Amino acid sequence: MTSSITYDDKSVRRFMIASIFWGVVGMLVGVLAATQLSWWQMNGKFLEAVSFGLIHADGISFLTFGRLRPLHTNAVIFAFVGNMMFAGVYYSTQRLCKARTASDLLSNIHFWGWQLIIVAAAITLPAGFTRGKEYAELIWPINIGVVVIWVIFGINFFWTLAKRNEPSLYVALWFYIATIVTVAMLYVVNHLSLPTSFTHSYPIFGGLQDGLVQWWYGHNAVAFFLTTPILGIMYYFLPKAANRPVYSYRLSIVHFWSLVFIYIWAGPHHLLNTSLPKWLQLLGMLFSLMLWAPSWGGMLNGLLTLRGAWDKLRTDPVIKFFAAGITFYGMATFEGPLLSIRAVNALSHYTDWGIGHVHSAALGWNGFMAAGMFYWLAPRLWKTELWSKSMANMHFWIGTVGILIYVAAMWAAGIMQGLMLGQVNTGGTTLKYEFMETLDSIQVFYILRSIGGTLYLAGFILCAWNIWKTARSGKPHDETVQVALLERRKKDGMTWGEALVNDPLAYIFAGIAFTILWFFLPPHADKAALLVAILLGFRAFRAFKASKEKWTNWHERIVENYMPFTFLVFVAVAIGGAVQIIPSLVVNREKNIEGRLQELYTPLELAGRDIYVSEGCYNCHSQMIRTLVPDVMRYGRAGRVDDYSHLGESLYDHPYQWGSKRTGPDLAREGGPLATGA
Repeated sequence: MTSSITYDDKSVRRFMIASIFWGVVGMLVGVLAATQLSWWQMNGKFLEAVSFGLIHADGISFLTFGRLRPLHTNAVIFAFVGNMMFAGVYYSTQRLCKARTASDLLSNIHFWGWQLIIVAAAITLPAGFTRGKEYAELIWPINIGVVVIWVIFGINFFWTLAKRNEPSLYVALWFYIATIVTVAMLYVVNHLSLPTSFTHSYPIFGGLQDGLVQWWYGHNAVAFFLTTPILGIMYYFLPKAANRPVYSYRLSIVHFWSLVFIYIWAGPHHLLNTSLPKWLQLLGMLFSLMLWAPSWGGMLNGLLTLRGAWDKLRTDPVIKFFAAGITFYGMATFEGPLLSIRAVNALSHYTDWGIGHVHSAALGWNGFMAAGMFYWLAPRLWKTELWSKSMANMHFWIGTVGILIYVAAMWAAGIMQGLMLGQVNTGGTTLKYEFMETLDSIQVFYILRSIGGTLYLAGFILCAWNIWKTARSGKPHDETVQVALLERRKKDGMTWGEALVNDPLAYIFAGIAFTILWFFLPPHADKAALLVAILLGFRAFRAFKASKEKWTNWHERIVENYMPFTFLVFVAVAIGGAVQIIPSLVVNREKNIEGRLQELYTPLELAGRDIYVSEGCYNCHSQMIRTLVPDVMRYGRAGRVDDYSHLGESLYDHPYQWGSKRTGPDLAREGGPLATGA
């Protein structure tokens, strides 16, 4: 039996338009923040000129770098990429399920609720209302709104899967499932807070625990908000644009499961050479290096899908953006594991190298994939031709030049400053450069960064204009198709016992368990656990070869059953989080930890910390002296050769203040006898 279905493309259009609008806003704020690092007048003094003297201000609080930087990051992540992701998910899910979105009401609530959250963030962040944690700055009432809207999105998505008229879940849907499940888990845990007022709260975690939870969230927000949903979009829209099937379905299986399992463990690489326990640093580094394989497997699967369609690269701007976006994904996922090596991280961390890395991914991967999707969708959503292919091509080249200038400038600035900060004079007893000297030396790169960002913004404005003119030249169109209705017995028929009690999962979870024991057991017992894990690996390989397609058939069946599949995804990501976080929670708040006395903050000190957080000082300063000789010499107390930050020093810091970028010097020992100009 067949039925006529009209897809809900109205929601797709709305999310796409919202993404373009917020993208321009977020990038404009980013350019303004970038210029402030070269010209202090951009903190508000420039308003005197543009207002012809009507406004007199040496600086305006809500335009300062500390306030604008979190506004920029949240606008780009949650407003630009978030809305783009929702547009792609709503469009592709309906077609892959051959069913209209389950509830128009939930779709409407999702759209308007998400935009209200963005507006609330745009008001509160410049006003100084913040939790003081990167990518998690929003105050607790807004966070509750985020969770509610995300749950509504999840209900609508899984309800649509339940109503589908296609027996098997395509690979793009796997990545969407991983995104919905994992982001929910990450967001809730990292935003657990104790409110003190309607606009203020303290995270329930402090010090080491807060830092670990923060980068478990922060790293995996990049993984599961900026990467996995866009990979799902790649697996749907790239074959459509190229008119070619995905290069390898088997590679997509390996890509998905290895990426989902490994990614969640890599967060500690943001805290290398700090007071984080060494086993966690090693864990983060090892799993980050392991990410090279699945990440490049996904990149190659995308690029090889274009086999036979490379001739379109000359004429089709959509293919240009997709090919370049996937290439930038490969570059960023090569650089990320590289920066997780402790020796490289000692140079790169707290410098602009990290800024260049995240922008190569955000602008190259997310931005270009968004542009390619928009240019492919617009003619179909308004049933017309793209208004100007030449303008789309111009957008591509301007954007590409902008990214390359931006990233190259940040690489050069980061490496130069990192090397200068680590240099000592002959004899190794004094530092060669003061902190301000390193800033003066990289000013030219900050100017180049502003130029690159401006070019990228200009290209995106061309995109906005092109899509606007395309929409004006056509009419909103909701696609109607005839689909064969699928009998319920032909989908989701796998029992929970069949899904969870089988040889593949038994070997996998046993191997994971003994590998984890290898990390935690005492000497000799740990080696025995490792040996058992290796033997299980060999035994699993032999069982797979002897199974005669049984293991493969099990996976083919599991992707026909969305609930067991979703449960396995949740277990895969939850294991990594539990192993990292739970051991850190047993650290006792004793009076003396590692020779450091624990003292509660006085009310005045706590008020000062609240001001520090509110003004966004954590965006430019760290309070973590790493276990590196130059760090101790520069920021430690005079005459102390081991005065790096210890584990016990920050247990009462809510939120933690270890930072991720030093535009200014470290402040862990502020108030003590620091060297002049340190």
